[in-house]
Amino acid sequence: MEKVFHICCFLTQGSSYISAASYGIMHRIHHAHTDKPEDPHSPHITPNPFAMLWYTRNSYFNIYIGKTAVADKYKKNLPHWEAFDRIAHTPYARIFWVLIYVAVYWFLATDWWQWLFLPLTMTMSATQGMIVNWWAHKFGYETFKMKNTSKNILPMDVLFVGEAYHNNHHKHPTRANNGMKWYEPDLTYFIMKGMHALGIIQLRGTKKYVPALVTEETPELQA
Repeated sequence: MEKVFHICCFLTQGSSYISAASYGIMHRIHHAHTDKPEDPHSPHITPNPFAMLWYTRNSYFNIYIGKTAVADKYKKNLPHWEAFDRIAHTPYARIFWVLIYVAVYWFLATDWWQWLFLPLTMTMSATQGMIVNWWAHKFGYETFKMKNTSKNILPMDVLFVGEAYHNNHHKHPTRANNGMKWYEPDLTYFIMKGMHALGIIQLRGTKKYVPALVTEETPELQA
């Protein structure tokens, strides 16, 4: 099933495809060093969202190519499929997806201004990450007082399917359900519960959590 999800990531992320293992490492480093100089994507160490996006891009690629030395604790229990990444994580694959996007716009666009969305389509995953990580450490509300600037962006998150509850996520970083209040439904969690019922994934309790992930609080439920 890990390989199935790798393929699904490639099909949905397209030209924005990133290695799940490398991103997992970067995300763990973000939790361990939130808002500090070692944080790979904090709005408090870069002057604007686009500078943060570029800084994140460089941090990610340095992890992917092995230029950044990564402690073993950040590498545990991550999904690896290096053979697939050697195909999907190449300039040729990205060009392939860009050509598909151009073809879709060519056949479906009905006015010139619609082509302005093409760059957004090509960078959709990176743009989503930039919005969440910039906004969620700048603006929003705090359910939990933390030693970092994490915020919940929206009280009812249908735009980012649960990722907008960033403050909740930092309080319980390995909890599968990011929603804490009755008005914070986490759509991704409901999808995960359905996958759990079908035997595709396993939702686990607190006894077998991954120590490397726990940097701010003991998790209540994790995948």
